[in-house]
Amino acid sequence: CGWGSTEREGGTYLPAVVPPAEQVFSQIMQLFETGGAQQAGNSTRAGLVRNLCMLFEAADCQWLFGSGCPKVLGDVVVALSDYAALAKQEADTGDPRSDAAYAAAADRTADVSLLFLSLLAKVEASKDAENLGIGAVRPFLGLVAGPIYIFAVTHGAEGPWSHPRTRSRAWELLNTLLQTVGCQSAAEFLRGQREEEEGWFAKVMQLLKPELKKETWKLSPATKYVFAWTLQQVTWPWLGPQLESVLPPSLLISDDYRVENKILGVQCLNHIILNVPAAELCQFNWAQVVYHALYNHLHTREAQLIQVVLPCLLDLLPVLERSPLQQRRKPRPPTPCDKVLQLVLTHMEAEHLLLLRRAYARNLPAFVERLGIRITRHLKRLERVIVGYLEVYDGPEETARLGILETLKCTIQHAWPRMACRLAVLLQALLRMVWDVAVDRSPTPEPVKAALLQGATECLILLDRCSEGQVKVLLEGVSHSCEDERVQECIRKVQAEPEPQLILPTA
Repeated sequence: CGWGSTEREGGTYLPAVVPPAEQVFSQIMQLFETGGAQQAGNSTRAGLVRNLCMLFEAADCQWLFGSGCPKVLGDVVVALSDYAALAKQEADTGDPRSDAAYAAAADRTADVSLLFLSLLAKVEASKDAENLGIGAVRPFLGLVAGPIYIFAVTHGAEGPWSHPRTRSRAWELLNTLLQTVGCQSAAEFLRGQREEEEGWFAKVMQLLKPELKKETWKLSPATKYVFAWTLQQVTWPWLGPQLESVLPPSLLISDDYRVENKILGVQCLNHIILNVPAAELCQFNWAQVVYHALYNHLHTREAQLIQVVLPCLLDLLPVLERSPLQQRRKPRPPTPCDKVLQLVLTHMEAEHLLLLRRAYARNLPAFVERLGIRITRHLKRLERVIVGYLEVYDGPEETARLGILETLKCTIQHAWPRMACRLAVLLQALLRMVWDVAVDRSPTPEPVKAALLQGATECLILLDRCSEGQVKVLLEGVSHSCEDERVQECIRKVQAEPEPQLILPTA
């Protein structure tokens, strides 16, 4: 940057006549965007970035942040962020970029990160400088904090576009930015230090908005991760006012055909459900829109997706079923929870993939607890599912059978008046499972076997209570015909149980 530079003692160069900073950065912007640097190639542009970094380090704070300069400096920051970004994909055909393209992007990112660090260091120094202070650099921070945050989060995420060296430098840049604006964490930066204070979340979402449209969100592989990470930093009550800006992108990502995008979108929706008041979710029928989007995912054959969809639905169902009018109607009409459980039981009954069986069984007890006594509407199909799942060995961790035992326990507690007529089927299934576990010679850990036997014993005790002692009578014949010590121990625990330790809910 040699505007009439003259050498002084020590071999350093200073401009003979220092032009205004606004003029200098305007000329650099013209050279960077439309001049010979762009025509000469990336090597010349990289040289400009390094020279600009040295200029920031050597510049006087008063000259750098004088009147009229913050706007131009903000444009420089945006241009440098675009320079370090990956080239846009032209079509949704995966990520065709080569390792060489990623390496080149990592080099550009490293140079720009150093430049931003130098710029933020100069901002920090300006706070204590004479005739400046925080008031002089606040307009500049208002222009560049959002773009620098997006740049740091983009290149700090783990992905094929980032490198360990660039990731560490990007997180260093983010921490420096937080320190410069006086925040302790990214969450505080986005939401504000106090509830009534406006943070940077709205500005960041405004910057991301053009990249989160239906036609553009897939053009950069990092956009969805920046959005998801940013969203999850903001919690109640700060997220509610931004519902209209965060819900459409979450629905858009969850509606993609790629499983990893669906999972990411559902995770974003779950965060929104947990951190936005129910009244705001019901406004403009947003809750029903989210419900239908999640319900459609129940037809998938991907266990990983099911594992995030079912808990998300469980968090959404209280929002949908909170209507007092619906609760007063007699008889109660089927609720969304009834509809979801009906579809889940239909899939479970015919499911043979162990991963899906585990995902369903792990979440089934929560649906029973959610419905309470209304689980009686589904007892016929639920009984078939329980019996079928208790029969199948589920691998060393026995996740499915443990989940089904917990489901049966909850079902007996809530629908105990209807259990006596199902005693024969359930008792046979439980005893068969106890025998299978007792004689099992597979590598199943002993704690898992003990948990299965304990769960079966608890279910037998509950069945005995709601059948007025019929289980104890039936087990007397089993105790005389079976000599296995574990089976005998299970029977002894049931027969030795005098009074209920758990209070059965009334109908």
